[in-house]
Amino acid sequence: MTTMTDWNDARHLLCVQLRAPGDVLTCTPALRALRAQCPGRRLTLLASAAGAALAPYLPDVDAVLAFDAPWTEQGAAASPASHLGSIARLAAQGFDGAVIFTRCSDSALPAALLCQLAGIALRAAWCRENPTGLLTHPIADPEPGAMLRHPVQRHLDLVRRLGAEIADERLAFVPLEMDLAAVRRRLRTAGIDPSRRWLALHPGAGAQARRYPQRHWSSLIRALHERIGCPLVLTGGAHEQALIDAIDIPAGARVHSLAGQLDIGALGALLAQASLVVSNNPESVQLAAAVGTPIVSLQALTDAQHTPWRVPGRVLNGDVECPDCERSVCHHDCVESLAPARVVDAVCSLLKQTEAYRAREVALE
Repeated sequence: MTTMTDWNDARHLLCVQLRAPGDVLTCTPALRALRAQCPGRRLTLLASAAGAALAPYLPDVDAVLAFDAPWTEQGAAASPASHLGSIARLAAQGFDGAVIFTRCSDSALPAALLCQLAGIALRAAWCRENPTGLLTHPIADPEPGAMLRHPVQRHLDLVRRLGAEIADERLAFVPLEMDLAAVRRRLRTAGIDPSRRWLALHPGAGAQARRYPQRHWSSLIRALHERIGCPLVLTGGAHEQALIDAIDIPAGARVHSLAGQLDIGALGALLAQASLVVSNNPESVQLAAAVGTPIVSLQALTDAQHTPWRVPGRVLNGDVECPDCERSVCHHDCVESLAPARVVDAVCSLLKQTEAYRAREVALE
């Protein structure tokens, strides 16, 4: 029978997080704790193809294996042979244990079965079901019934149950110097001094309830131009280009779009150098937090637990009543009723707070 102390001697761990890159970022403090638990421990991350793109920027991960699992949308169409090949590759690594990270809405048992078939002796995860041997260390999951935690706290609580703790609970994403230099060149080409105040705005979001309307982004940019007047850089994926192109830019405003032009490394480097980030996208919020940039996050009420983690921030939700909501069905959790004036007030307040703090730091150097 295995015990919790067995984890202290497990020198090669597989850490499983098969969701989006933002979900991988929420695991980084827990990964730091696992590495510190055992001298010389090696951590391998099993991630989706999208999540595996973070590999060069995660300081506590030694190797990354890409795997679009058959129980996810990305891997559902793959052949059974490819999945059997993935099990064989895991088995060949000789892992001592596997820690499975999940959202509170997910089951860890499919990943647990994968790890069991790969011959990994120790397998731990939050679990609501009867694992019937799939997990050697099933830990009763209180979510979402008894509580709802920030995902970062959920992962930290999991590894703490395995004996791994860490004082530094910040997210981790370390931009490469070549990406930082390339971003500075892009900004200077656009007439933006990277060392002075400029803001990054991320208008796109996946789910409808998370999307701040295009008309509000237009109003917000106009108000930021009038009240602050600093350069604004718009970010987003290539699939969000039409949304960004539809935003009305007022005459004289210094607005530059890099939508569709940045991979994850360059985006992290860009956000790391911004004075502040405004976003309604959980992925970019997590990335901004991971590089330590202050954030104004526009959130649906259903995302209340996804607040910026361990960085200065303001979290704004729409009003409970949404009289101006454009959706035919509204569950009163969208951001459409969030007035742009509130967002500008939050931006000004956060800039005042963070820039004053930075000024004091410089004065003390």
